[in-house]
Amino acid sequence: MIKGTVLIIEDEENISDFISTSLRAQEFKTVCAKTAGEGINLATSLCPELILLDLGLPDMDGIEVIKNVREWSMLPIIVISARSQEKEKVEALDLGADDYITKPFGISELMARIRTALRHGAIASGTGAASEVFKVGGFSLDFGKRLVKVDGNEVHLTQVEYKIVALLARNAGKVMTYDAIISHVWGPYMDDNNRILRVNMANIRRKLEKNPAEPQYIYTEIGVGYRMMEEEG
Repeated sequence: MIKGTVLIIEDEENISDFISTSLRAQEFKTVCAKTAGEGINLATSLCPELILLDLGLPDMDGIEVIKNVREWSMLPIIVISARSQEKEKVEALDLGADDYITKPFGISELMARIRTALRHGAIASGTGAASEVFKVGGFSLDFGKRLVKVDGNEVHLTQVEYKIVALLARNAGKVMTYDAIISHVWGPYMDDNNRILRVNMANIRRKLEKNPAEPQYIYTEIGVGYRMMEEEG
């Protein structure tokens, strides 16, 4: 059974073929585009379940593809790029990309990111349901009861700390940029200052992690944001 259609927008044919072959082996249908213009047209006509997007395209920057698609759709977009600068990752994620993978990459990592993006896409579109209880390792969060536990013991979080943890849990496996977290928790007019977020995250880690210096649950994507470990199962 076909799991869905993935649009690959990538001008390097060897990379495009490698991704396409790997996805077809996992029962996905793939469609490939070598330019941004062709990719936008295919995205509009096919409405695929997911877009894999290179940024260095011959006719325009892939960032423009993200902007175009986000004008009419929230379908998942994963950027696959050789660009590793934190500024470019943050820009792509803040403009609406769901994830960012730096070349070179392994197919197992790509498939894990695709599964996460598809699940979030299903929840956003209303075709999937967000779990009311999030569990990973010894950590659990009951959204209905606003109850956080680690190894069966209740953890008392402040209102702000809970908002941060709940946002990351609902987006587990996905990088949430500093700006996205600040906007969600404190509002869009909060001063562009990450200090208050770092202070809260330090407090959260002291409460959740056995060793805050080596976190098991909330990882730091340096210069970009935070990612909650993906839910089991």
